[in-house]
Amino acid sequence: MHQLKIAALLLCAVAAGGDALAQDAKPAAAQAAGTKGFTPPVPVGESRNAPIDSIAVVVNDDVITRRELSERVKTMVQRMKAQQVQLPGEADLQRQILERMIVERAQMQLAKEMGVRVDDNQLDRTIARIAEQQKMTVQQMRDQLEKEGTSFATFREEIREEIIMQRLREHEVDSKLQISEAEVDAHIAAEAAAAAEQFEMNISQIMVRIPENASPEVIAQRKARADEVMRQLRTGADFAKMAATYSDASDALKGGEVGWRAPDRLPPLFAEALTKLKPGQTTPVMKSVTGFHILKLVDRRSVAEAQAASAVQQTRARHILIKVTPTMSAADAKRKLTELKERLDNKAAKFEDLARLVSNDGSAAKGGDLGWLYPGDTVPEFEAAMNGLKPGEVSSPVETSFGFHLIEVLERKSEDVSKEKQRNAARNAIRERKLEVAVDDWQRQVRDRAYVEYRAEELKPAQ
Repeated sequence: MHQLKIAALLLCAVAAGGDALAQDAKPAAAQAAGTKGFTPPVPVGESRNAPIDSIAVVVNDDVITRRELSERVKTMVQRMKAQQVQLPGEADLQRQILERMIVERAQMQLAKEMGVRVDDNQLDRTIARIAEQQKMTVQQMRDQLEKEGTSFATFREEIREEIIMQRLREHEVDSKLQISEAEVDAHIAAEAAAAAEQFEMNISQIMVRIPENASPEVIAQRKARADEVMRQLRTGADFAKMAATYSDASDALKGGEVGWRAPDRLPPLFAEALTKLKPGQTTPVMKSVTGFHILKLVDRRSVAEAQAASAVQQTRARHILIKVTPTMSAADAKRKLTELKERLDNKAAKFEDLARLVSNDGSAAKGGDLGWLYPGDTVPEFEAAMNGLKPGEVSSPVETSFGFHLIEVLERKSEDVSKEKQRNAARNAIRERKLEVAVDDWQRQVRDRAYVEYRAEELKPAQ
C-alpha cells in the first residue's frame, strides 16, 4: 500500500492550488482537554471491560489519545518494515510519532481557524484520481486497503488531512516566497562560473531541532544531543537507525533519506561540507537557524553536460478559471463556463474581456494569457485538453484540481528557447531551495506556538 500513499501525497501536492472548500465535519475533543481522561464510546465488537482510553497529550484545545498514538505506531511499524528501514527502540519510535502527531494536530487547528476545508465531493474526486493512477477502481483500492488492515474511512480522512495541510502550507509559505530577477541572474552566473563537471549527491540527514526563542541552556542541550548522535555514528551505529531514533526532521522515519540533490539546491553550508566527502562519509555536526545537522553522503553521480536545447513544441494559451468555493459549487462553475463558451462561439464577447471580468486566476489581468507553455508546465488534465485544441479553438469546461477552465490555444511553435528554459530552471531551483527552509521554519513556529501538555512522563521528548 506504500505506493498508494506516495500517489496520494503527489496528488495532494497538485491539489494545493485550489481554494478552501466546504467544511469537513470532525468530532471536536476540546472538552476532553481539561480532564484527566475520558471514556470513548465502545467500538463494535469490544467489551466494556477493554482498557479505557486516556489522554496522551493535550495540544491547545484538542487532545491526542493513547489509542490514536497506538494505532499510528502500529501503522508506522508496518510501513517501515515494508521499506526495510531498521526500527529504532519502541520508546524512541513512539516519541517520534507523537511529535509528528502534535505538529499535525497544531497545523489542522490552524487550518480550521483559517477556514481551510475540503468537502466530500472534492475528496471523492481526489481518491478517484488516486485509484486511476494505480490502475484500479475505487472499489478495488478499497478492497486492497482493507485486506492490508487499513479501513477505507481512515484512508479517506488521511487524504483529507493531507490536502488541508498542503493547502495551508501553500497559503502560509509557498505564496509568500518571492524570487527576483536579480536572484535568477545571480544563480545563472554562479552556475556558469562553476566547474564544468557537475554532479548530484544522494544524501541523508539527522536534524536535532532548536525550538524558537530557545534559551542558551536549551541550545546547549540540543547540541549535546547532536554530539551524542555523532559519537555513536563514529563508533559504527547505523545512520538510518540513528535518524529514525533521534532526528526531528520530517524524513526521520525514512531513515533520514533526503534523496538526490544538486549542490545548488542545498544551503551553501551543507553543499560545501558534502562536496568534501566520499560516499559513505558523514559531515561533522553543523548548526543552522533550525537546528543541528549531521549529513551523510550516500552516493554521488556525474551529470551529463547540458545538451543544446532540442526543438520542442510549445503552446501559447490563455484560460478562464472558475474555482470551486463554498459559494461556488462544481456544478455552478461548470454551468457558468458553458454559458461563457456559448457567448464566445457566437462572437458575442471576447475571450480576454471575459477572463479579466470573471477569471479567478492571476493571469486574469492579462486576459488569461499564460504565455508560452512547455510540456509538463501544467497539470495533466489541462495539458491533455490543451493539446487537443487547434489554434483559435476554445475548449469545453475542463476540470482540474484548481477548478474549472475554458482554454484557448493562440499559437504553437517549435524552436530553440534555451535561455527562457534556463531562467525557468534557475527560478525553480531557487524556489525549491527557499521552500525547504521556509517550510521547516514555519512548521517549527507552529509547533513552538502550540500549548502542549504531556499527560504521561514517559511520553515527554528527550532533551
